Amino acid sequence: MIAFDVIAILVTLAAVFSYLNTRWLRLPTTIGLMLVALVFSGTLLVVDHFGIGLSPTVRAFLERVNFSETLLHGMLCFLLFAGSLHIDLGDLSKNKGIIGILATVGVVGSTFLVGAGGWLLFGWTGLGIPFFVCLLFGALISPTDPIAVLAILKTAKVPKRLSTQIAGESLFNDGVAVVVFVVLVRLATGAGSAEPVGIAIMFVREVLGGAVLGLLLGWVTYLMIRRVDDYQAEILLTLALVVSSQALARRLHVSGPIAVVVAGLLIGNHGRSFAMSDRTRENLDKFWELIDEMLNAVLFVLIGLEVILIKLNQQVLVASAFAALLVLAARYVTVGLPLLAFRSRWQIPRGTVRLLTWGGLRGGISIALALSLPHGPHRDAILAITYGVVVSSILVQGLTIKVLARRLAAPEDGKTASTEAPAA
Repeated sequence: MIAFDVIAILVTLAAVFSYLNTRWLRLPTTIGLMLVALVFSGTLLVVDHFGIGLSPTVRAFLERVNFSETLLHGMLCFLLFAGSLHIDLGDLSKNKGIIGILATVGVVGSTFLVGAGGWLLFGWTGLGIPFFVCLLFGALISPTDPIAVLAILKTAKVPKRLSTQIAGESLFNDGVAVVVFVVLVRLATGAGSAEPVGIAIMFVREVLGGAVLGLLLGWVTYLMIRRVDDYQAEILLTLALVVSSQALARRLHVSGPIAVVVAGLLIGNHGRSFAMSDRTRENLDKFWELIDEMLNAVLFVLIGLEVILIKLNQQVLVASAFAALLVLAARYVTVGLPLLAFRSRWQIPRGTVRLLTWGGLRGGISIALALSLPHGPHRDAILAITYGVVVSSILVQGLTIKVLARRLAAPEDGKTASTEAPAA
């Protein structure tokens, strides 16, 4: 099967599932697509149980797709760039303190909380997963997936400030979490220094190196866009910016996601204001919105289909249910403590902690990282638990965040959430 056949099948499935969702389910696009794909996968497994043998064909197809490689080193850079294009740098700057702490301290804190809690939990359920493997699970499940989060925020009426905080954090904590995961994997495989100084240098190089790379390439692209007035050439330049950022980041061993986000913020703000005509801005937005919608559709179809590759049993299902609660609890702590610590300085509106906690969806990035784990005796269990947490996060939190946002935005005692006294 050639690459074109793979793309054709995925795009066709995404289109058909999107039609079914739009025609009958009428759920948010990403959630609806994943749900239809899950039903489709479940049907294949049931049919396979009666000896028809369709699921092995689908399993072979999914293995050819290589979800981890496709997302982390392909789709992710386009999706992150598309998302960062529409983030207002002024609003982001006003919330840089919250976003910075949540994307760094929050991710690292969540990694250790989930890792320690998972070690106790998995021991209790009889899985007996070693502590360091649990830390890897904590690292891969800690990032709030920007793809899932941004897709849901488009349909949820979240206050602008909170929306900026959630979107900004999800864009940056993704890159930080990937770095933490890579560092832990290198330590586990002996490819990196176990000394605290070596770990710190590795972390700083990945994060700051990615930011500097994105800034340099974004600035060069901005200067080139400024000197032409042809929307086709300018759109092509943004495409080149995305793929070159990702490719160079891999070569230089710095964070590709952070590089792409920084470049996208520069082009989406400075480039949009000072280098583009109205016609270019309009066409650029339409192009990247189309890329975003199409890749989102394919991604969530893939998430739904991946269940065919997951080895599930009762023990893993129980562990997944408790792990989902553990991840939420860790999220609440790592969000709540920093906000409470700086409560008076940042003037936190009512319900911020709850909305940031519930709006922190897990998604395809966690599954991709789990699939990239080195093969070992506990890999299948970690993959299955990760999948369970991701699916429950998207379905439960994604379908109810609108309700929570409406409640928090509703007037209370003659005041709106935006005018109430600061409270978490």
